[in-house]
Amino acid sequence: MIVEVLQRKNLYKASQQVVRNKGKAGIDGMTVRQLPEHLEENRDKIITSVLNHTYIPDAILAVEIPKGKGKTRLLGIPTVTDRWLQQAVSQVLMTKFELNFESHSYGFRPEKNTQKAVSQALKYINDGYRIGEPQDIVDIDGVA
Repeated sequence: MIVEVLQRKNLYKASQQVVRNKGKAGIDGMTVRQLPEHLEENRDKIITSVLNHTYIPDAILAVEIPKGKGKTRLLGIPTVTDRWLQQAVSQVLMTKFELNFESHSYGFRPEKNTQKAVSQALKYINDGYRIGEPQDIVDIDGVA
């Protein structure tokens, strides 16, 4: 599977997605705008280190983000390079596992999000579904 992850096309797609996702710089201070140039200079070295099992992800930058009512939540921000590799792995895994997910599963899937999950839940409620019926809403894990 690592060969699939490290295919040039997959890595290019991953870099495009990381840039599109934007996000803050990690502990090394590199921004997503700097990723293409960084990969141009370091791609082969990074790939070799992954293949040789010597790649070591950088530390995660811990940032507290406000959650309302004076509360905060700790958010871990990986470096852009680590996000690039994580995205490359995710893309390969998604193609292998996406077909096994139920259509009503919304967590961390392409074209699925919290808003769509809530919308579907409201549709079930408005359609009159109740506990004990096939489309029961069993678990909704929202961010408060």
